Amino acid sequence: MLNSILDKGIAASVSVEEFLVCMAVSLALGAALAWIHGYMNQVSRNFLITLVSLPAVVQMVIMMVNGNLGTGVAVMGAFSLVRFRSAPGNAREITSIFAAMAAGLATGMGYVGAAAVMTAVVGLVTVIVLRLPDKGALAKRELKVTIPENLDYPGIFDDLFRQYTDKAELVRVRTVNMGSLYELQYHVTLKAMEAEKEFLDQIRCRNGNLGLVCGRIPTDREEL
Repeated sequence: MLNSILDKGIAASVSVEEFLVCMAVSLALGAALAWIHGYMNQVSRNFLITLVSLPAVVQMVIMMVNGNLGTGVAVMGAFSLVRFRSAPGNAREITSIFAAMAAGLATGMGYVGAAAVMTAVVGLVTVIVLRLPDKGALAKRELKVTIPENLDYPGIFDDLFRQYTDKAELVRVRTVNMGSLYELQYHVTLKAMEAEKEFLDQIRCRNGNLGLVCGRIPTDREEL
């Protein structure tokens, strides 16, 4: 199952039937990787097309190299140039690209079974991890509190943070309303989601019932 389907290895000539089988498997694995990447993830159509076609492109390059060391070094240099002409991606995008290239490398050498097993394992692990509940992320909040300018804000809510949160960090302070008010921005991790309203009510009592905003922390792109 994990042996190469090519008769005499990569250095030998490839028949039309072998080439078509490898190409079909490459496209199928690319489509599978595109579905895996799009599972519970926002992704553009252009990136999905890239994942579908990349294994077939890499497979074609590997077959054309055909064991020639000089050609292989030249191809490696050409691939390295792509990095400097591309926008940086997040960790999941880069992982999907590497998986697509690995599938193309395997099918280009005839190891279609190994490529299918790798794609299946990567897909299964990805789906399992994504299905696991991320309780820590649900408890994280971005809290914006408006206070009068005459209040000394350092440590003003520390006792409430110790009571209702596991972690609280002041990330930004800015003036609003022509400098008559301060807006404090915190990143907090709640101890119990059920106590969120009680926590906000306590803060409202302390800041004079001025503006208060509590929501999820915006997700940033995780670039490698």
